[in-house]
Amino acid sequence: MRGIYLDPRTKLFMIFVVSLIVMSNAVTPLEWTIRILLTAIPVFLLITEGKYASALRFTAMYAVSLILMRSFISEDSKGLLSALLVGYCGIVVQFLPAMITAWYVIKTTKIGEFMSAMQKMHVPDGISVSLAVVMRFFPTIKEEYGSIRDAMKMRGISFGGGKLSGMIEYRMIPLMFSCVNIGDELSAAAVTRGLGAPIKRTSAYELRLSTRDIAVMAVFTLSACLFIGAKIIG
Repeated sequence: MRGIYLDPRTKLFMIFVVSLIVMSNAVTPLEWTIRILLTAIPVFLLITEGKYASALRFTAMYAVSLILMRSFISEDSKGLLSALLVGYCGIVVQFLPAMITAWYVIKTTKIGEFMSAMQKMHVPDGISVSLAVVMRFFPTIKEEYGSIRDAMKMRGISFGGGKLSGMIEYRMIPLMFSCVNIGDELSAAAVTRGLGAPIKRTSAYELRLSTRDIAVMAVFTLSACLFIGAKIIG
């Protein structure tokens, strides 16, 4: 099996810790080191899974935004362009780590594994089914948008002919209708598979926390404790 296999519960714990940390501003070098480390771990895991394009794209966006925010843009910068850059870089640096971790979880977790993990954690079926549908919704939308883009290229329509109205007409409107249809289809598929049934479901996946999972959880727990401790002391 390619990549480093992690239990879905470990992946959900990763999302929780990263989201907790990015909600607070990093000020000291230690806090920035912890944030960058927790951002690098899911990027590394994406690379081990062969998701080189996604890993490179996330790393480039984060690195460029971090360099601009820390080196070339100050809070006292004047002008509309500086304000836009400060806002954009701040949003990217603040939220991209959680997006990277969530994307890794979505791309590497099977629905059966996810539902089995939810059942072991005694999460209500309403929440589990909703999260399962969401996990399949965004990758499906990405594929659908790629299909719409290819269809427009075959018809000789490139980026709406350079017009915003053409972009909305030829890409966004078909995508919106596809979103509605995909949501209905995913919901119907979840019901067909018995998700949310009143009886206890069995699963083909036997989930156990391995030494690898415990080590990853320990690293994230230690990082969270150090980050919170640095905030309290600072």
